[in-house]
Amino acid sequence: MNASQETKNEIQDEKPARIQPLQLSLDSEFKFRCHPGVPCFTTCCRNIRILLTPYDIIRLKKKLELSSQEFLAIYTEPHLLEKTDLPVVTLKLLDDEKKSCPFVRDDGCIVYADRPSTCRYYPIGVGALSHREQTEESGFFILIEEPHCKGFLEDKLWTIREWRKDQGVDCDDEINAEWTDLLVRKRSFPKNIAMTEKSKQLFFMVSYNLDAFRDFVFESTFLTRYDIDSQTVEAIRNDEIALLKFGMKWLKFILYKDGDFRLRETA
Repeated sequence: MNASQETKNEIQDEKPARIQPLQLSLDSEFKFRCHPGVPCFTTCCRNIRILLTPYDIIRLKKKLELSSQEFLAIYTEPHLLEKTDLPVVTLKLLDDEKKSCPFVRDDGCIVYADRPSTCRYYPIGVGALSHREQTEESGFFILIEEPHCKGFLEDKLWTIREWRKDQGVDCDDEINAEWTDLLVRKRSFPKNIAMTEKSKQLFFMVSYNLDAFRDFVFESTFLTRYDIDSQTVEAIRNDEIALLKFGMKWLKFILYKDGDFRLRETA
C-alpha cells in the first residue's frame, strides 16, 4: 500500500496510521515481518488504494491469461493523478463490507508472486523529489506504521535496501523507471501547462494497454515515419518489457521533446 491509504473499516476507532516524518535512505533500518501467524494477516489488503504501474499490468494480465484491455476492464478503475493530470489506474476493489482486494483470500494472496509493486513495498512508502532536484538517488522512503499492524512486533530486522531486494521491487523500479520519470517531470511543470486529451490518451495506451500500443506500432504508419533499427523492432515485437521501455522513451520524445527519435527523411 502507499502512504495515502486510509485506516481500515474494522479499526476505525483507532488512531490513523502514523507515518514516520523522516526521509529514510536505502540503509535505514526497520523491524517487520508479515506471515499467516500475525493476527492482522490480510487486513492491509482491505480498504486500500493501489496505484498500478505499467509493469504491474504486464505481470498480472499474464498471470490471469488476459489481454491488456480485458484486465483493465475487469480489474481497474481510471483516475487522473493529482498534480499531474495524467491518467492512471488503481486496482478495483470488491463491493464487499471490507472493500477487499479482488485477489486476497483469508489465507493470503492468490497472485502473490505477481502482486503489484505497492504491495511489495509495504510497509515502506516511496517519495520522489521534483524533476529539477533529481540526483543519482532521486527518491526517498518513509515507514508506514498502521496501528493495526502486528508485523512491526516481529524481530526481523531489515534495511530498506535489503527489503527492496527481498521483495523484488528493485527489479520493478528499474523497469518502471522511465514511467516514474515522466510522472515526476510532469509534476514539476507549472499548473497552467496542460496536456492535450490526445497526449493523455497516448500516455494511457503506452502505460497500460501494451497490446494496443503494439498494434499501433506495427499496424499503423509508425515504422515508416520513425527511423527505428531492425534489432529494436525485433525486440519490441517479441518482448513486452522491451516494448514498454521503448514506449516510455517515445512518450518522453513526443511529450517533452527529449530523446533521439528520428523521423525518416521520406516521411
